[in-house]
Amino acid sequence: MTNPITLTNGRLTSEQIDDYWESGFVFPITVFNNSEAADLRSELEEIERDWREADLPLPLNMHKRVNAHVVMPLVTRIALDARVLDVVEGVLGPDLLLWSAELFIKEPHTKQVVSMHQDLTYWGMGETPDQVTAWIALSPATVESGCMDFVRGSHKNPILPHTDTFSDNNLLSRGQEIAVEVAENDKTHIELQPGQMSLHHGLTIHGSGPNVSDDRRIGLAIRYLNPNAQQKVADRDYAILARGEDRVGNFVHIPEPTGLFAANALDLHARIRADQTKALAQGAAETLHLYEPAPPKAG
Repeated sequence: MTNPITLTNGRLTSEQIDDYWESGFVFPITVFNNSEAADLRSELEEIERDWREADLPLPLNMHKRVNAHVVMPLVTRIALDARVLDVVEGVLGPDLLLWSAELFIKEPHTKQVVSMHQDLTYWGMGETPDQVTAWIALSPATVESGCMDFVRGSHKNPILPHTDTFSDNNLLSRGQEIAVEVAENDKTHIELQPGQMSLHHGLTIHGSGPNVSDDRRIGLAIRYLNPNAQQKVADRDYAILARGEDRVGNFVHIPEPTGLFAANALDLHARIRADQTKALAQGAAETLHLYEPAPPKAG
């Protein structure tokens, strides 16, 4: 395991920021202690137990995977934690928008993977530098459990050609995979302990393997924007103002959720999914399961 980097007053140093822009990522950064990380995991797993069979508009897993910050206060609380934002500010500056948050969970001894890809390929924002993903581990992310692999310096490429595989064991919405071969020795294993975080650029090539361990691999991917980022494909896009000011107005500001799967939040979640689908599903040859409309309620 890589030793955690040492922050200065909870923030990245100028050298660490330079390393991010040179490498396309920085890790591991401790933002929650062991006890806090265990409590967050317990809270999540209690939600899973209590809501798995609930009458939600979409299956629980889809609410966890698509814009969980809109309907799950736990996720928003993590994403807006000052310790997380203090680190993100070193990359994007003092004005921060929370654009999306997704729980990526691999159950033990399963074959689910994330193919090697660049995040910005299908987000409708072009090759913007005004975006960063914070990935927070709530359980051990190791090579055995299917931690992420990053290709150092790959963010200096433009958006490269991708192929949609629509593979059943791929956690991505369309099984998108970069159409170039990535050698194993070009990969950096991003091993994280619970409560640790990595940051990566939206053009950094990355993916992850299957979980062959005895524990769940639970990670929260949080996408932050500088307000200068712009949605170029969908007619409108949405974000929570996380810190500072938005002097640009490229995104519709939405509120933090006040209750778990509250009716108004579920309605907002459906509206955001519908609007974002124009960008996220552009060019797809098949319907994307994660962005299908919720079925109408009987009666």
